[in-house]
Amino acid sequence: MIKVGVLGAGGRMGEAIIAQLADWPGLSLAGAVERAGHASCGRAAGPGHPAILTVCSNIGAIVHKVDVLIDFSVPAALAVTLEAAQDARCALVIGTTGLEPAHHAAIDAAAKHIAVLQAANTSLGVTLLARLVQQAAAALGPDWDIEIAELHHRMKVDAPSGTALALGAAAAAGRGIDLAAHSISGRDGITGVRETGSIGFAALRGGSAAGDHMVLLASEGERIELWHRAENRSIFARGALKAAQWLAGKPAGRYAMADVLGLDPSR
Repeated sequence: MIKVGVLGAGGRMGEAIIAQLADWPGLSLAGAVERAGHASCGRAAGPGHPAILTVCSNIGAIVHKVDVLIDFSVPAALAVTLEAAQDARCALVIGTTGLEPAHHAAIDAAAKHIAVLQAANTSLGVTLLARLVQQAAAALGPDWDIEIAELHHRMKVDAPSGTALALGAAAAAGRGIDLAAHSISGRDGITGVRETGSIGFAALRGGSAAGDHMVLLASEGERIELWHRAENRSIFARGALKAAQWLAGKPAGRYAMADVLGLDPSR
């Protein structure tokens, strides 16, 4: 039985993961953490788990009891999480979004000592979509315009979404270009004609949408639209648990959801 700790246990994703863990074969909940002062601290972790297992505010209280941590907290907590995981030599799945270059550098450093899987989106469907986008961008070439649109609930604080950026990175990889040097977002006013080879982003926010992503590849007289629609957060929870199960016991290194699906990175 693989013992799992959940960080961000009182959030929407943390609650979804804990709920699914109750019935997930081969995995058991060994700890749950939320920031100090959160309403969930001190409460029972949830139905299907031992009554004595409560949400705490100290990662140090659980990290030596688990085989793998699943982190859906906030970027500001990542440094402490990485330090604790390295101290306990436990694997770490990071699903927190809004990460910046400094966070990724810290993850790279930690991955020299522990197994770390970081994903902007833990959906298996999105993982496959990214590979399809990469293949399409490579096959069609820069004369096909690429636009990425995403819709999320009104409470999401970062834009474009981490998933949209990951899809953009997949498109850029297919073309062999640097995404930062070719991305366009927030068009407004007289923008002029579209720059050939650029990758555009559009972010929509409203309601309770769990996450829709569309990648448009358009050329003269034809369009290809690749869609993924998340109907609820359970798909991300399932992907995170599948990733945790796959990652437990792996050697130190930085991994991705594509590894979980066995997708060859060279294709």
